[in-house]
Amino acid sequence: MSRVKRGKIAHKKREKLLKYTKGFRWGRKSKERAAKEALLHAWTHAFRGRKEKKRNYRRLFTVKINAASRENELSYSKFAAALKKKNIKLDRKILADIAENHPTVFKKIAEFVK
Repeated sequence: MSRVKRGKIAHKKREKLLKYTKGFRWGRKSKERAAKEALLHAWTHAFRGRKEKKRNYRRLFTVKINAASRENELSYSKFAAALKKKNIKLDRKILADIAENHPTVFKKIAEFVK
């Protein structure tokens, strides 16, 4: 019988695992066991981080809208309530962008909802 060389797939698996840990510190980038453990944590934090990023941006949008609406003698809550009452369906992201980049347009919106 001919000779069978083993470990090709196991080697590929290890290489793939170590490819993900490029840039990690110490042995976590080169030792399989440490790399596996590091990736378990890294991927968990990455998932959580994507959720936190959305949360942080929403808070930032609120702050921008509040700052702009206070310049027009309204608080954020009253401005949001007035928008809902007038059935203006602009989300926070768009309103924050308008407030930051186009203050005259935001002023017109504020005057309309007052």
